[in-house]
Amino acid sequence: VQLQASGGGLVQAGGSLRLSCAASGRTFSWYTMGWFRQAPGKEREFVAAIKWSATTDYADSVKGRFTISRDNAKNTLYLQMNSLKPEDTAVYYCAADSSRAPIRVGARSYDYWGQGTQVTVSS
Repeated sequence: VQLQASGGGLVQAGGSLRLSCAASGRTFSWYTMGWFRQAPGKEREFVAAIKWSATTDYADSVKGRFTISRDNAKNTLYLQMNSLKPEDTAVYYCAADSSRAPIRVGARSYDYWGQGTQVTVSS
């Protein structure tokens, strides 16, 4: 599986962005897909994930502001980010977990990674 993230950019606090992640491969629909982010000097952290069944999970810091979704027909994962804050500034990565286990929040559980897209939120 190859993943290509896009949609990052510069936005003012309170604004919105939608990230996309295009996936190759016929098995996309069965994978758990996730978004992670990494700010300078910090470890990569879990943001959100969605299973093939559409079950979702979110980090507490983004609940109520971010929405993860997927379009299996288009092999695309999305992250709608609203009410953005300066602390959301990071490189955002999409990732795939092929294990079919319940949603896992550890980065090491994900087998495939996209290249990352920069999100910068100005105050």
